[in-house]
Amino acid sequence: MRKPIIHSWSFTSDQLNSYAWLEDVLTKEECDRIVKLNQSKIKTSKVGFHGDKVDKKIRNSYIKFISPDSSHKWLYKRLSGAILKLNKLYFNFDLTGLIEGIQYTNYKAEKGHYKKHVDCAFDGLVRKLSISVQLTDPTQYEGGDLILHHSHEGVTMKKNQGCVCAFPSYTLHEVTPVTKGERNSLVCWVNGPQFK
Repeated sequence: MRKPIIHSWSFTSDQLNSYAWLEDVLTKEECDRIVKLNQSKIKTSKVGFHGDKVDKKIRNSYIKFISPDSSHKWLYKRLSGAILKLNKLYFNFDLTGLIEGIQYTNYKAEKGHYKKHVDCAFDGLVRKLSISVQLTDPTQYEGGDLILHHSHEGVTMKKNQGCVCAFPSYTLHEVTPVTKGERNSLVCWVNGPQFK
């Protein structure tokens, strides 16, 4: 029997990871302070590439955008350091910054969720990395799992309070329904030039 002819030869192996995380980026006290500062004036979240409609069957949560003002500048610095470290170790993307700010998100039981979606908008800013920061102690709620879908089986991200999870923004993902309590998190998208 003849051996098959191989027609390809790779110069390098792909070192891109599907996801990564850093534990204890924020302390319990810092997480609790962020929740306390941002629970007021939260709005019902929207869906669509331009966030133009409310559809609670797809996304049922409340959000508020956090600016790098005097009360949150420390948070931007802390997250920037964690993001740059994760990117250097696991992704090596060409990044420019948090152009869209940081989103505070609140999911309430019984129906708080976000169905499968990707974070890339085809006619908007180029999002390279998606970041999720767990603010709520996981013993205080049930459900609310962040699941990444790379194949037929999803991967559930860590829920430890203060943990920062990162994954490429083109990854299909979801937040399962919160069945008890509330889940609070920070979400941001790290922008950069087009992939090439």
